[in-house]
Amino acid sequence: QVQLVESGGGLVQAGDSLRLSCAASGLIFSRYTMAWFRQPPGKEAEFVAGYGWTGRNPSYGDSVKGRFTISRDNAKATVYLHMNALKGEDTAVYSCAAVETRPSTSIPTTASRYRYWGQGTQVTVST
Repeated sequence: QVQLVESGGGLVQAGDSLRLSCAASGLIFSRYTMAWFRQPPGKEAEFVAGYGWTGRNPSYGDSVKGRFTISRDNAKATVYLHMNALKGEDTAVYSCAAVETRPSTSIPTTASRYRYWGQGTQVTVST
């Protein structure tokens, strides 16, 4: 049974940093593209960042480029989202997602392309 468990969310001030973690189990982690999506209240899910097979460049949504960094530790089956210079508009439920891909596959940015999802963690940025 595949499980994705996020942690690290919370309430922070604008300009602060935060690191989210997503621990995966029940899958061969290295074969999966991992991504973070976020869903602000009343809005659709938005692609934040994705990391494919190790060695390939990660991908970022336009609104977080230069501020957020995604990384993965295959030995720990964990993907991280390092968030810097947080803004009020970053407030959302952040969820990690996984899909098995080939090494050459580009990183999907559409939520429907991902098979497995975590339960989400709330990030609230106070301005």
